[in-house]
Amino acid sequence: MGKWRYGVILDAGSSGTRVHIYRWLKSDIARSKANETDLQRLPRIETDKKWTKKIHPGISTFGDSPHEVGPDHLDELLNHALEHVPREEVPNTPLFLLATAGMRILEPPKRKAVLKEVCDFARKATKFQLPDCDLHVQVIPGETEGLYGWIAANYLLGGFDKPKEHDHGKGHHTYGFLDMGGASAQIAFAPNATEAAKHANDLTLLRLRTVGGTPMEYKVFVTTWLGFGVNQARQRYVKALLQSSPTAEELPDPCLPSGLKVTTDGKPLDDDEPRIKQPYLIGTGKFTECMHQTYPLLEKEKECPDQPCLVNGQHVPAIDFAVNHFVGVSEYWHTTHEVFEMAHKDKAYDFKTYQQRVQDFCSQDWDDIEALVAKKHWGKKVDKQTAQELCFKASWLINMLHDGIGVPRVGLEEAKGNTNGTKHLLDGAHEKGFLDPFQAVNKIDDVEVSWTLGKMVLYASSEIPPRGEEALAVGFGSNVPGPGLPSDFQHPGGAYTPYTTKAGEEEKWHDTLFAENSRRIPGFLIFVVLVFVIGFVLCGRERRSSAAHKLSRLLSSARHRHHHLHRQRSGKPGSHHARKRGIGRFAMLPGTLFRTRGSRTPSYERVLEDGTAVRDFELGDVGDERYSDGESYSDDSEGSRGSSRVGRTSGWATPQMKAGLPGSAAPAEQYSDGMYGGGIASLHGSKVNVVAQGGGLGLSPPCGGGGGAFGFASAANVNLNAMERGGLMSRTESREKIAVGVGRRSRTGSPSRLLRGKGLG
Repeated sequence: MGKWRYGVILDAGSSGTRVHIYRWLKSDIARSKANETDLQRLPRIETDKKWTKKIHPGISTFGDSPHEVGPDHLDELLNHALEHVPREEVPNTPLFLLATAGMRILEPPKRKAVLKEVCDFARKATKFQLPDCDLHVQVIPGETEGLYGWIAANYLLGGFDKPKEHDHGKGHHTYGFLDMGGASAQIAFAPNATEAAKHANDLTLLRLRTVGGTPMEYKVFVTTWLGFGVNQARQRYVKALLQSSPTAEELPDPCLPSGLKVTTDGKPLDDDEPRIKQPYLIGTGKFTECMHQTYPLLEKEKECPDQPCLVNGQHVPAIDFAVNHFVGVSEYWHTTHEVFEMAHKDKAYDFKTYQQRVQDFCSQDWDDIEALVAKKHWGKKVDKQTAQELCFKASWLINMLHDGIGVPRVGLEEAKGNTNGTKHLLDGAHEKGFLDPFQAVNKIDDVEVSWTLGKMVLYASSEIPPRGEEALAVGFGSNVPGPGLPSDFQHPGGAYTPYTTKAGEEEKWHDTLFAENSRRIPGFLIFVVLVFVIGFVLCGRERRSSAAHKLSRLLSSARHRHHHLHRQRSGKPGSHHARKRGIGRFAMLPGTLFRTRGSRTPSYERVLEDGTAVRDFELGDVGDERYSDGESYSDDSEGSRGSSRVGRTSGWATPQMKAGLPGSAAPAEQYSDGMYGGGIASLHGSKVNVVAQGGGLGLSPPCGGGGGAFGFASAANVNLNAMERGGLMSRTESREKIAVGVGRRSRTGSPSRLLRGKGLG
């Protein structure tokens, strides 16, 4: 198992479903690698834009056919997740499908059927961790969605990990969170100390845990406004227009560009289309009037049973904008930046500047706007539908932000802070934090500010084992006084999962290299081979030869020692190679690869009775280290110096002769040239000891046989040290006699042939 933990979340929204994949270090390995500062921080969550995928429509559209939600909707998303989560980690990877506004408005029986089908299909199609369907597949309330978003924003901005660097005053170091979708809007913030004490029962208790096991506790106010998303607000707006002129066929709409005609549900109408009997809207492009007509949608006149309230008569503690600095996502970002900040991406939100740009846009004729859209004047993401809806969305956002929530109008009203660019603020957020009361964001450090990230931060935090025995549970619930957990406390579902190696042990390089993608192995092997080949070419002939000699000597020395020990124990020279045939072959490898000349390591000749190979018998050591640099001759086709041929023979049992002058340090000439043909030692009339090594066969060289191969040896009073004839040695004699003519030929320039020529001459 690897060092990473993975998590998969499906964000089932009203318009579509998006899969998010996150990963983080397992708690014990993260703790072992952390320094003192890291131990006081939350787990580091990682993601990648390639790990995210969105499809349309939303799962709420499967209310009438829930059995189709799996193969027609979820299958594509789950396959995407399986492509990015390592196969061995899938059973340990939690899977969540958390639905928001779209599923909230679905009828309860249909909603239940869709959720059940989602869980059943995920369990059948994958091995992702799904222990509890009610916990892992559910429709989350707007308050929970807002709380997750608050966690994500503060996690990315550094409000949790660096409180001293984000001190906004009065000991406040967290940021407020604003989110607006199509159906609802959320707000989440930690009130100042005074308001928190006044409205303690209205707050949500949130507990996290650092890498070191220390608990983090916050008290956050969270609320949601159903029907206050941009799409629901638009529907309420059109309904108000129809009620104001119930008999009119054409309804002037100041929130549409001038000249644009649409149906009451937003479908554009062409002038050449036949007139419809139902009422339709025609744009007038009067943005100031649009602001006035959208203001009543805030419903600020509703009774407020629990003071104070903001919109819709819902209680919200007083917001201290001196210390509560808000970030807005989703529609707050898209409506303020996709069009109006396309050429000003580094600009922070400024009410005066923003409102002026909206007025300039909305006062244009629709034909002119269409032409600019076709030219991609505002970028590829801005199409006709986006441009058509933009004036109403901007009007609604401004009213909601400033008249509803009460954010100061930067540029008009006195507000603490500055209006530097968004990039400057984001870069300085880790040191000073936002100084403006509101800032729209989409990504921080290239990570999208999504409530799904907040959910995964909470889950990863819950997996960390506590430092002490009496641990505070990770999760959230009502902020009620007294010991113990509140009855509605929600655990994120995480459990401590230990790392498979010993705690604190560094991960091995091969785990890091191959754990996540087995397809790296062939590439790595190819890379190693390329490095070896390049090194082989660049090292030069002399270094290749030297390396071959050293490697061959090392292998041969080990082989000799093992063989000698085996002979002492068993007394069966042939049994060793019956089990260790690979050693001799491996000893040949350096010379074969490096093509060296003059190998200086002794080698063996081996014989098989069937004559097909030479494996079962070894000849004794040939040559002396004293002669390794002396004159040696061989009839090997490569002309190798100082070594007999390994595994190659001119006959059934090519003998090797070791000739030396007794009592003399002068080297004698050594030859190896087949069995009978050419095995000549020029002794120059001296008496020598000739040891005929034939794998323990103990055969005396035939005098005069084979064209005078050993004829001179008889004249030189050669003494033969031979083993007693018998057993296998006797059986091989007949084979040697049969092979009289084998191996008589040698290369033209060999010393043996030259000497034979002289002898015959």
